[in-house]
Amino acid sequence: MLIFGNSASGKSTLAKKLCSTEGLSHLDLDTLAWLPAVPPERKPLPESAAEIEAFIDANQAWVIEGCYADLLDVARPYSSEAIFMNLPVDVCIENARRRPWEPHKYSSRAAQDRNLSMLLNWIAEYPERTDTCSYPAHEALYERCYGKRRMITRNDELT
Repeated sequence: MLIFGNSASGKSTLAKKLCSTEGLSHLDLDTLAWLPAVPPERKPLPESAAEIEAFIDANQAWVIEGCYADLLDVARPYSSEAIFMNLPVDVCIENARRRPWEPHKYSSRAAQDRNLSMLLNWIAEYPERTDTCSYPAHEALYERCYGKRRMITRNDELT
């Protein structure tokens, strides 16, 4: 299963819920998309693709979630279900403000909070950006997905 959408749209929350209720293995693409560099730099696509394929090979039932349409496209042929977390930008911004500390991404809550302003701006630009993490990229990915497809547009659809 693939889950994708804007930052703070609820991808990780939904993935964790599905993993706990349906016994799926979980891959958060943030864990393999970046090189350990300052400033942040994307890992070459072939390296990330190899990690995604290894995850798929090692797990029968899985969910892969993230905002990287290029990486999700690697997993798309192996997935029979796609969920597009297409929540309004203002809802994503509010979700980001309430987000708990993510220790797999930040060394401390303070480090995460220092990044919040940049994150909120990035979320707000989602409809206009043209990168692999943009609304246009996600809309195109959703159209390329086959099998079961679902678009979630409200937080209350997660319950």
